[in-house]
Amino acid sequence: MFSNFDLVLKAFALTIELLVVSALTSLVLGTLLAAFRVGPISVLAKAGTLYVNLVRNTPLLMIFIFVFIAMPELELNIENFFVKGCLALTVYTSAFVCEAIRSGINSVSLGQAEASRAVGFTFVQSMRHVILPQALRAVVPPLASVLIALAKNTSVAAAFGLLEATARMRYFTNNNADARPEIFITFAIGYIIIVEVLSAGAIGLERRWKVAR
Repeated sequence: MFSNFDLVLKAFALTIELLVVSALTSLVLGTLLAAFRVGPISVLAKAGTLYVNLVRNTPLLMIFIFVFIAMPELELNIENFFVKGCLALTVYTSAFVCEAIRSGINSVSLGQAEASRAVGFTFVQSMRHVILPQALRAVVPPLASVLIALAKNTSVAAAFGLLEATARMRYFTNNNADARPEIFITFAIGYIIIVEVLSAGAIGLERRWKVAR
């Protein structure tokens, strides 16, 4: 493992890249979906509900298969495997982000929305300046859980040509059967570090917001 540690670092670098890009895009899409679901436009609310219910009940592997295999058949091909992996993870994770944020929005007092409308705010302005800032404080723990799950879900990309951590571990174990325990422990430690960093970041952010409050 020490002689190939550069390959280990490259594999985890790709895992982290998948995590960061997918997390950011999922937060944006998930927040938009949550706004649709609680918004006053019936068509958007129903579309958001349909998306969330459909995606949450679809295995992540099926979404990867659709993005990597079915999309090219529909002439919607994307050449870059990294972009495909991020797209599949974003489509899946955004549904869970949406529900986490929606629960935070529902926890905000109805009087806050009524007060924002009383001073002339539109729905978008009310969401941006009043509702979402309060809702996000309440959803740090569930969002952290979603991102931790996303960090582990990046391993599915190993089956679709991306040499992230799980794919590299499989390569090492196939070629070094006598060192499988050491290989497994090395990669397990890497995943534990990623999860602990996410957890520590969520705890720190939650404490900071409590102090600011």
